[in-house]
Amino acid sequence: ISVADDTKLRKELREAGVQYSVVKNTLLHLAIDGTDLSEMDPFLNGTTALATSADDHVAAARILSKYAEKSDSFKIKTGFLDGKVIDLATIDSLAKLPPRDILLATVCNAFNAPISAFARVIQAIVDKDGEGAAEPAAE
Repeated sequence: ISVADDTKLRKELREAGVQYSVVKNTLLHLAIDGTDLSEMDPFLNGTTALATSADDHVAAARILSKYAEKSDSFKIKTGFLDGKVIDLATIDSLAKLPPRDILLATVCNAFNAPISAFARVIQAIVDKDGEGAAEPAAE
């Protein structure tokens, strides 16, 4: 990829908290040898880069997949999640997930909906019962 494209990609990854670095295949092979990640060994040819994130596991997949769609020379080879090698279909599924803060907001709304509905029902009962009590008595 061009230097300008690489700079933009690295900036976007850095802003998302993703560590991105080009690595030597030989050193990566030595690092993963004898681990669960040794299944990545067949993919260690040509230029190889690693993108990792401690906070947002989806960020790297989302950003790199978006870039790979636009570029003919940039391809995702494989990935890993929780110490296990994952295939391209899994990476693609991860890339389609919304960002973490949106997922958390969705979960919070799902938890909040029943409570809000219950509060509205209680308020309707109070309003209905309160209508008769607020009227002055006729003489």
